[in-house]
Amino acid sequence: MESGRAPVPRRVAVVGAGMLGLSTAWFLLRDGIDVEVFEERTAGSGASWGNAGWLAPALTTPLPGPAMLRVGIRAALDPSSPVYVPPRANPRLWRFLAGFVRNSTPARHRRGLAAYRDVNELALDAVDEIAAGGADLAMRPAGEFLVCFDDLAARGELLAELAAMAETGQKVGHDVLDGDEARSRAPMLSDRVAGAVALHDQRFVDPPRCLAGLAGAVTSGGALLREGAGVTGVHDDGGAVTVRWTQEGRPDETRFDAVVLATGALGTGLSRPFGVRTPVQAGRGYSFAVPVTELPEGPVYLPAQRVAMTPLGDRLRIAGMMEFRAPQEPLDPRRIAAITRAVEPFLRGADLTDRADEWVGSRPCTPDGLPLAGPTRSPRVFVAGGLGMWGMVLGPLTGRLVAENIVTGRVPDALRPFAPTR
Repeated sequence: MESGRAPVPRRVAVVGAGMLGLSTAWFLLRDGIDVEVFEERTAGSGASWGNAGWLAPALTTPLPGPAMLRVGIRAALDPSSPVYVPPRANPRLWRFLAGFVRNSTPARHRRGLAAYRDVNELALDAVDEIAAGGADLAMRPAGEFLVCFDDLAARGELLAELAAMAETGQKVGHDVLDGDEARSRAPMLSDRVAGAVALHDQRFVDPPRCLAGLAGAVTSGGALLREGAGVTGVHDDGGAVTVRWTQEGRPDETRFDAVVLATGALGTGLSRPFGVRTPVQAGRGYSFAVPVTELPEGPVYLPAQRVAMTPLGDRLRIAGMMEFRAPQEPLDPRRIAAITRAVEPFLRGADLTDRADEWVGSRPCTPDGLPLAGPTRSPRVFVAGGLGMWGMVLGPLTGRLVAENIVTGRVPDALRPFAPTR
């Protein structure tokens, strides 16, 4: 133990059992910590369950930026657009959007890319570490990971983004394809595709199977997973942390040496007393699965339409939308219809009327597009969240880095841009 530092925590609570919370628990267990996980619903049932399942550092960039701002200004109030803001948004949402706009300048986007560089380079190593430890993550190499365009000028914007990432030190291998080359690699694509970029060395998972495998690894590793246990408060008395929680209507409380708040789109209510002021807004995404005559080998992305497609089992999962609404709002069928209309011209051999697993989930977005991960003003309270659309790919690494912070008392360099109290 280093002279002058507090003892290593022996009992740690993790609040939230999505990809990030479960990954944090896994790495804490690996380091010999006793872990208890609290989940209001069931493990993996939040934003992790229905997303596209991409482990794609090549596309992991801050959400705010000039391209996203152009889409948002043009279409934010249109219910059929890929980005939707309700016209009667509350003041809190408008404040979030004002911060989002401030962070969408080219200069701030470049700073965001630089902040993501280190975590993108390390992200897949953390996934591999969990898999090597015995967790069945239902992971596959992406093979041909195609980013497709009907407008070649838009393809040029992606190539410029990849060049900007390379300038920060994150080089992404890729091939530039014409439309026929794209269709030869993914025959489900229609003639609407004029060109594509094939990304190298990316992966994907089947999200429900991945989360089930990770939850199983956490519980078999010795963690107590409390499902249906909603945490109502966290109190630091100067020597320990008391977690107050309710299960089946019965209130209870438990003392721990430290707590990790991985509450996703539920926001920073529990962490606000400990100096976390950055707002977290639910950016809701939708998905469904359809049969396709010939499934692609790997994921396909339509960035102009903001639609992601992933072969999972015998169906194609289609996911999209960025809907800024409260997490508890019900699924809006207009969003499913909007995704269907957007993707239909690009596909052949897909039965878009035979939809299964229609789903909506809330991704935790920050105004600057950077995660919230690391220590708060309390040495016993840590935050792991704000990963936006990148919870699957960055969740394992973020969990590893937060666990390292708890065990060693040192903030890893890769976490410093993501300080929760910034």
